[in-house]
Amino acid sequence: MPVQPKAVIFDYGMVLSMPQNRGDVESMAAIFNVPVPQFEAAYWRDRAGFDRADFTPEQSWQDVADSLSRPITDEQRERLIGFDNTSWSHPNPIMIDWAGALRKAGVRTAILSNMPITLRTHLRRVADWMPEFDFSCYSCDVRLAKPEAEIFLHTVQGLGVAPEEALFLDDREENIRAARAAGIHTIHFSSPEQAQCEIDQHYQLPLSILKDSGKLASRSQSSS
Repeated sequence: MPVQPKAVIFDYGMVLSMPQNRGDVESMAAIFNVPVPQFEAAYWRDRAGFDRADFTPEQSWQDVADSLSRPITDEQRERLIGFDNTSWSHPNPIMIDWAGALRKAGVRTAILSNMPITLRTHLRRVADWMPEFDFSCYSCDVRLAKPEAEIFLHTVQGLGVAPEEALFLDDREENIRAARAAGIHTIHFSSPEQAQCEIDQHYQLPLSILKDSGKLASRSQSSS
């Protein structure tokens, strides 16, 4: 029998949003005058600590600069924050629409994201396309980050459901493993089509991700 989740939990980056914009990544690397792969290694080296608010934005970008053996000015840091925020601010319209429609259909929804305070503040200001959720959990607010078990339990408790009553979509395998260990149903997300295929096989939900897919795909292309 298919599982009928009472709640669906969405990751933000690479699920509700499109992949990080490469042009913005290149612009950040250019500020340090280093190749993109070298910049990305420094950028991701302790991103979890930044997401979890272990460091201030100033400390985090100083650490990136130090690891690249480059100086950083206040003006450069503000430009980096701007490019970083913009790089993660491109919505995936198909998933955004589905999240909103599920909630209207009576399924409880949550967003669970590893996100630094700078991006969190930026999205509050500009992301009028974000749907409403019954519960929101951002790593910078709770000082926890996926794949820590506590952040998954915090989210299902906030939703008011048991772990086995929730379905979690995330693009990272380590987060999927941690959610499963907490008793949550999961889909390792790579695309709306792949996610819908898994839903068709294992779950029963009131709406398809790909409902009106032609219209949604057209919107996705126009926003990218």
